[in-house]
Amino acid sequence: MVIPTGEVLTSEDIYNIIFRILDVIKENEKYLTDLDAAIGDADHGINMVRGFSLATERLKDLNPSSDVGTILNTVAMALLETVGGAAGPLYGMWFMNMSQKAMGKNEVDKKLLAEMLEAGLKGVQDIGGGTQPGEKTMVDAIYPALEELKKAAEDESVSLVEALKRATEAAEKGMKATIPMIAKRGRASYLGERSRGHQDPGATSSYLIIKTFYEYVKEKKG
Repeated sequence: MVIPTGEVLTSEDIYNIIFRILDVIKENEKYLTDLDAAIGDADHGINMVRGFSLATERLKDLNPSSDVGTILNTVAMALLETVGGAAGPLYGMWFMNMSQKAMGKNEVDKKLLAEMLEAGLKGVQDIGGGTQPGEKTMVDAIYPALEELKKAAEDESVSLVEALKRATEAAEKGMKATIPMIAKRGRASYLGERSRGHQDPGATSSYLIIKTFYEYVKEKKG
């Protein structure tokens, strides 16, 4: 079956999305750092900019038509090398596991995208020691996004742009749902009850990454 052009992300699309993510993270650097100041080390925005800056520098040495797995592996290695604290391994494994699902692929349809995000989430959960939704982490944004993407992947009537829209809306709800939660993982967990009332910075940056995929597809293919 030939999938219509608007229903796939090409290698070039994925390549361009990474540069968009850097722009979005830069725009939200202070916001992410301010969120982290309340319950963490006040460096999440700084670290994410550093990580995606190196990722884009590395990508400049790569052919944009390289397979998707190679592109995402390049990003993963940059994040592992430069994003400080616990976040480096978490974001690195998110992209590393996604890359493994996409090795040798030059196009990503919504089914493969769901498989990639599922693998990425598993990497995050494993690194975090079995992190589950409801523990005030990036999983709270990624998990509901994946659930929506998986449902959309099974429904032929749902377009790629609609699938990503639903995933983004779910990620946003998940992100906002972290506000009343008590943190169970990471540095924020040391605060106990005092972590309540603050939005999780990791869930926020994860939402921004997912949203960037959606906005790119909406602009280019919607």
